[in-house]
This record gives sequence, structure tokens and C-alpha cells, in this order.
Amino acid sequence: MSSALHVFALPPEILHEITLRSRLSQQDSNVSNKTEQQDLSSQTASIHGSRACNVCLGAAFLDVEEQRAHFRSDWHRYNVKIRLRGGKPVAELDFAKLVDSLEDSISGSASESENASEGESDAVGNLIQRAKISSRPASPSELNSSTPQTPLAWFHSPPATQIGVYKTLFSLKSQPASYIDQLISMQTGGGPGGRKWAMFMTAGGHFAGVIVRVSKSDIEAENPTTAKQKRLKRPRPDTEVLLHKTFHRYTTRRKQGGSQSVNDNAKGPAKSAGAQLRRYGEQALRDDIRNLLSDWADEINQCERIWIRASASNRRIFLDYEGAVIAKGDERLRTFPFPTRRPTQSELGRCLLELTRVKTSHLTEEALREQDDAYLASLPKPKPKPQVPVSIPVSTKPKEPKLSKEEELVRDKWTRLLDMIAHGRVDALRDFWEREGKGLGGIDARIPAWAGEKVATLLQYAVEAGQEEVTEWLLNEAHANPTIVVPSDTEVTEQNNDSPERIGITRESHRTAYDLASSRTMRDIFRRSAGAHPDWWDWLGAGRVPSILSQEMEEEREEKKKVRRKGLKDKIKERENRERERASQLEEVPDVPVFEPPIRPEPNNGPRRLGGSAGSVDAIAGLTPEMRAKVERERRARAAEARLKLLSGR
Repeated sequence: MSSALHVFALPPEILHEITLRSRLSQQDSNVSNKTEQQDLSSQTASIHGSRACNVCLGAAFLDVEEQRAHFRSDWHRYNVKIRLRGGKPVAELDFAKLVDSLEDSISGSASESENASEGESDAVGNLIQRAKISSRPASPSELNSSTPQTPLAWFHSPPATQIGVYKTLFSLKSQPASYIDQLISMQTGGGPGGRKWAMFMTAGGHFAGVIVRVSKSDIEAENPTTAKQKRLKRPRPDTEVLLHKTFHRYTTRRKQGGSQSVNDNAKGPAKSAGAQLRRYGEQALRDDIRNLLSDWADEINQCERIWIRASASNRRIFLDYEGAVIAKGDERLRTFPFPTRRPTQSELGRCLLELTRVKTSHLTEEALREQDDAYLASLPKPKPKPQVPVSIPVSTKPKEPKLSKEEELVRDKWTRLLDMIAHGRVDALRDFWEREGKGLGGIDARIPAWAGEKVATLLQYAVEAGQEEVTEWLLNEAHANPTIVVPSDTEVTEQNNDSPERIGITRESHRTAYDLASSRTMRDIFRRSAGAHPDWWDWLGAGRVPSILSQEMEEEREEKKKVRRKGLKDKIKERENRERERASQLEEVPDVPVFEPPIRPEPNNGPRRLGGSAGSVDAIAGLTPEMRAKVERERRARAAEARLKLLSGR
């Protein structure tokens, strides 16, 4: 089939056995029909992809001219740039949605000159800048989404013909199963005036509108010989432009993008002359469009479809106002399912041709089956659903019961007692214990668990805190028991009384307050108490004190220290005496006269020695301080050499 087919004038031989291509949906309910690009790429697979675009998701073309036009399109340029930035290319339908959601930055005249290409390039640049390329995880909606929906509905006519029609031509509420009946009904029933469409575009201050007849009337279809003969340019058969209008207003800054109203809402109203002109242009554009809709109201009411390409803000110009010709929820409203360019009359003609021209391919059923299987195999596997982590109940600490006044008073006393021991306040501790000691359970009472201490008694607490005076008072005056075992969860070490090396103690051993002592002075307190009061406790057994320290032993230790100090003093005196004798011997050595050779007159013409003759004042006259110092060093060196020769007897 060489010529292009018109959607409202399909040959009967194609419609006779036409079927909807639904094999993919039968195999997998979650897989939709293929997109136009995927079918075309499948069609060109037999010719090894000679006319296909690998960037734009495998889009294929019937001829070279169509391929070249694709490479110049905004869709292809956007996909190329977005891939260079690390993003993923988009389908043609998704790109159309991106363009519709963008406030176009195209301004200038309505001609197809160089300015038009610059404006379109600016629109693609704005899309690139607004694209947020990030490696964020897929949302749950993305995980559960099916394959991308295609804007085309594909039909198969045996033996090897496939045709594609845009789904927007059918009723919005219809199911795919009714597409064939609607396609057959499109061939007739145009009415006395034929089927009419209204098409409007606005962007960047440009507007283009047209009302066109897309199919013949019933009279022309029944009597083709008597119908008005009119030569139409191919490939637009059976179409006729009834009304058309284009105009332009200054609403956007050149290469800046965005309307003035959007900029005012974002940054506040600007006060420049250009901003005022753009605000006036927006108001004038809105009034011109609405006046045109009012003039075309009768023709618009007769239209079967109303196509509108406008951004979200510009769409309110057509719908959202009092006395609007087009209702907001009108079922005839459609958007263009493919990317569009600057609103011009020629662009509306191109869109009309794209909507009414049927996409055709010629593949056998076996080739279609192989392509379907390859397409299903190429689909990405569904990502596993993220597992919701099982919430582990957090163990909350039980709330402490409310204390009575008596319990609060006891806690306050224990807190004050432990604070006195930790800070070594012996006098205050003695007075406090005389008043409150009996009420707290005695000197060996266990420290309450709410205090959070690892020791059991006040003596162990004082030893661990390193308070020597408090420990001595507890042992000698308060009669604290040193044999009480330290709780097993307390980490302690033991030291020999004569060696500072620490020896670890296992948890099975019975540790006491002595094991908590970290200094020799603290351990001597226990040994001294054991020597003074040997009958009070089992110091050497249960108390783990290695030996007692009596008064005689301390005196003997002091004597040894004195002897050692005295010996050190004697050694120091002997060393000082030897140094004095050596110094006196050096002083008794007679001074050796310095031999100075006779001064010889130096010849005026011969070489001179550095520094001149010894003792010559004129020799150093006129020299710099550095040179004088050097000459002086030379003199001293020669004098030292002379003295050494005399001492050695040479």
C-alpha cells in the first residue's frame, strides 16, 4: 500500500477482517499495547535497523525524509541532551506532556525564520534545566506501574497489514474492544456538513486556531460524481479548512521564558516598562482569543472534537471564565498526543495530518508473534516490593513509683552521705553520721540500688573514690567492716605491697575493700589499722590484707629511708669535693708565655697574609666588622698553636 491512508476513508478490504492487536494483553494483563515507536522499530528489525533511532527508544521510520525530520525534532534533541546529562530518554507522549506543562519561552514573530528555531531551542533548553536527574529510589507507584501506554491503537488486517490510529479519536469512556465498531462508524455518518474539528494552540504570546472539515458529508459520500470537486494537496485527502486565525502579542521576554504573570506571582510585580507592556499583551491576548471563540461559537458547537494545546495557565483562557463557549468538562476536549511546535497555521496543518493519517506496516503473523515474544522478553522484570521492616517493640523502662515523703527523705540523706565521702569532707561526715547513722542502718549498711554504684558499703565507696582520710576514719573510728565482699560485677585489681605491678583478680575470688585500693598510701591505711586493731576483724584472711604495719615497722622503714638519704648526701659531697680538687689543679698550672714572632716588614709589592703582622693596628684599619672578627680569630688560633708547642716541649 503505497499511499497514506485517511482515518475517515479506509478501504473496505482492510476493514473487512480487521482485528485489534490484543495478544500482549492476553498473555500479561499488566502489559499494554506497544507504542508507535516500538512497533516501527519491530518493523525495521528485518532491515537491521537501517532507519531507526536508538536514542528515542527505538523509534523507526518508513523513509529517509521522515528519519531526517525526526533528527531535527525537539523530541530527539531533548533525548540526546538528557542522556548526556545522565538521564533516561522519554517517549514521544511523555515529551508532549512535558512541553504542555512548560510555560513556553518562544517569542517574536509568527514567521518560520531563524527566530523560530531559536525559540524552539530555548524551549528544549528550559526543559533540560528543569529536569531533575537524581538516583532516587523508585516510589511504590513506580514499582507497581505497568508498561508505558502508547497513544496509538493498533489493528491487524490479514494477511500482513497493520494500521495504527490515535486513541484520542475514539470516545474517552470507550473500551478497547469497541474500537473496531467506532472505526467502522467513522467511515460514515459525517452529517450534511461532514465531520468538523476545532483546533487551537497558544504559547509564548502566539495563537493559532482553525476549524476544519475532516471527512466528506453524507451527500458527497453517496454521490461522489456530483460532489464538489476540489484538488487537495497530498497526503491530506477529504479535509478542508473552513476558518482560521493567527495573531501574536508581546507576553514573554526574548530567550527568558515564562509569562509575565508567572514571574509576578513568583517574584512580585515588576515595575519596568517592559513588564507593563507584557501585562498588557497578556490581557490583550486573552481578550482576542475569547472574542474569536465568541465569533466562532456556532461552528465550535458543530465540531466533533476540540483540540487544545496550552499550558495550565493559558488553558483557563479557553475554559475558565463566565460565558465560556467551551465548557470545562466537555467530552469533546482533547490534547495533542504528540509534541507540537510554535502555534502557526502550518503547524495546525501538520497536526491535522498527523491525527488523520493512519500508520501502516506490513508484517506476517509469524513475524508479529516473534516480535511480541521479543518485546515481552525485553521488558524489565518487576522490582521486588520493599519489605516492611518488622517493628521490634522497644523495651521501655518501667516508670518509677511515686515515693512517699519518708522515702524521699531517706534518698536525700543517702545522696548527701555519698557526696560527702566522694569529696572527702571528713568533719561534715562525722557530724552527719552522729545524727543520722542509726537511721541509715549502721556503718556497714548496703548502698541502695537506685544510687547506681558498683560497690556495696561506704568503706568500699571511699576506697574507690581515693579518699584516704575518710577511709582512715571509717576503719579506726566508725569500725567499718573490711571483710565484706565486693559485688562480682565490679572490676578491680590487686597490687603487691612492695611492687607497683597490678595483678588481675578473677571473679571467683573474694574481693574486699583492700582490693579496690589503687595507691600504696591507701593500702598502708589498711595495714596500719590491722596492726593497731588485730582483734577487730580477720584482716589477713577474709580482709585480704597481705601483712600488718606496726609502729616499729614504720620506724624501721623511716630509718632505712634516712640511711639511704644520708648515703646519697655523702655521695653528692664526695663528687663535689672531687670536682673542686680538679678545678684547683687546673688553676695551679703556670701561664705559658705567648711566643710572638718578631714583626717583619712586609714588602709592598709581595703577597700579604690575612690580618697583616701580629699586633699591627694598621692591619685591620678600614675592614668591615665581619672581616675584623675573622682576623681576630686567626690571631687567636696562631697564639694557641704557639702555646701548644711550648707545652709539648718542641
